[in-house]
Amino acid sequence: MIDVSGQISAVERRIGARTLPAGQARVLTIAQTYDAPVADVFDACTNPERIPRWFLPVSGDLSLGGRYQLEGNAGGTVERCDPPHGFAATWEFGGEVSWIEVRLREAGPGRTRFELEHVAHVDDQRWAEYGPGAVGIGWDLALVGLASHFATDSTGVDPAAAAEWMASPEGRRFVTESSNSWTAASVDAGTPPDEAQAAGERVTAFYTGAPTP
Repeated sequence: MIDVSGQISAVERRIGARTLPAGQARVLTIAQTYDAPVADVFDACTNPERIPRWFLPVSGDLSLGGRYQLEGNAGGTVERCDPPHGFAATWEFGGEVSWIEVRLREAGPGRTRFELEHVAHVDDQRWAEYGPGAVGIGWDLALVGLASHFATDSTGVDPAAAAEWMASPEGRRFVTESSNSWTAASVDAGTPPDEAQAAGERVTAFYTGAPTP
């Protein structure tokens, strides 16, 4: 059983910006601390046998320079690997390329701070329509899986059960609270509150299947 409020509050969310050679990019950062050593968290994030236990089935070559593909989702190229402290890769989906970087550091004996940064060129129109929740909710759901993977009972993720949970009242509540949290992060980053709220409501509707406001 997922503690929705506890998981939402355990995660840190930030929105920023970065100038890349191709122009201005938006930076979404999500972080959580897990009760597992750094080497174990790194293995969970890079071992193709473990990734499906908390995220999605993955194929390809996960070594430096290799190409990977997440089933039904993004693929890309591994651009940097610094075991056990992190890695970076392109994130290619729907004909667009963005970038992810995972950083791991010790957060006390047997504990690890996991931080993921997703950098993407997002035009103002699309940002105004859905805001950071369009990507952020998906990463929140991934961190739920990782938290479950490191839980005492090592429950991990069962795809059928995960789909059922997403359609349940608890799953919809999780998505709604995640969306609200990304809305708050957007406001903290300087988005006018009414614009951030409107985008948050639209992305919540998209994920939950509710009527679009």
